[in-house]
Amino acid sequence: MNGQDRSTTLHTKLITTLWDRGDIRSEHIKSAMLGVKREFFIPKLLKLESYIDRPLPIGNGQTISAPHMVAIMAEEMDASPGQKVLEIGSGSGYHAAVVSRSILPGGHLFSIERIGALVKFARRNLDAAGIENVTVIEGDGSLGLTSEAPFDRIYYTCAGPDVPKIVMDQLCDGGKLLAVIGPKYGTQRLIRFTKSGGEVEEEPLSYCVFVPLIGELGY
Repeated sequence: MNGQDRSTTLHTKLITTLWDRGDIRSEHIKSAMLGVKREFFIPKLLKLESYIDRPLPIGNGQTISAPHMVAIMAEEMDASPGQKVLEIGSGSGYHAAVVSRSILPGGHLFSIERIGALVKFARRNLDAAGIENVTVIEGDGSLGLTSEAPFDRIYYTCAGPDVPKIVMDQLCDGGKLLAVIGPKYGTQRLIRFTKSGGEVEEEPLSYCVFVPLIGELGY
């Protein structure tokens, strides 16, 4: 078996495991995750660990999330084709790539990242993976991205103390926002916010551990 066949086998096996375990619950997200090879988003020295279900370091004190967490968040966000999405924290670009597949055709994802080296890393990875509907922007994600608002979906890939009003205001009516709320270090909580008629409903989901959100309204 050559290297390409081996990576395809490992990729398929990982997605099957996530499906069997219930982390992936819909054919929509299963297809999105099958459409993105994680190996494109891993530093060269860690390529052999691409399809192990755990976070991996990507430099600058940041990580690429474990595939099961990407799957869980994609399911809970429930994005649809044609939607506009904001990701706060680009990292390697892997999470954005998966979500970008779930909003095709017609959807577009904007991702904002404060670390310039990771902006370049994510852009390069997304290009190598053939992802064309993601725009990575360098900036302070704790403030959201007012220039492109409103968004149908917003999600954080880092943990903050709360969701600031300036970010919640960028969510359209009927939209959903996934945030990781909790201490800078330690156990945090994934929370889904749904906006309807000007009111915001808050629903606690799973416990998790993410890197902290750094910025004017972060830590």
